[in-house]
Amino acid sequence: MATLITTSEVHREVEKTFGRVPEWFKEMPDSALGGFWALFRDFYLAETKIPNKYKELTGLGVSGATRCRYCALFHTESARLHGATDEEIAEASMMAGVTMLGSTFLNAQQTEYEAFRKETLDIVAYVKTEQGKKPRAAAAVAASA
Repeated sequence: MATLITTSEVHREVEKTFGRVPEWFKEMPDSALGGFWALFRDFYLAETKIPNKYKELTGLGVSGATRCRYCALFHTESARLHGATDEEIAEASMMAGVTMLGSTFLNAQQTEYEAFRKETLDIVAYVKTEQGKKPRAAAAVAASA
């Protein structure tokens, strides 16, 4: 069973991590704070399989899709802290936009999912086959271009 952490203990950890306890943390219900902080600390802030810069760029894309200016600011600045360039931030934002464009169109058209799935898997199989046909040196040159 997990050990319960008190609000004051969470606030101490947050202050040690960020130099202060953000006001929105203080507004969070005590019953949710410990769990939220544990997930934030142990997954979001931690080094995981996905580098933190990529997690931040993902968060930025989600922020744009959900229209959350709070998260957009947080993830943009955090991405910069993890080494993201302005160009990478712009690409992540554009990737989210392109994804939302396709998603909006597919859902509004009510595209049949199983047909979409089959086409997508067929495309992946084709691309894998074509990649296998390229000489290794040509593939390496193409990848670096």
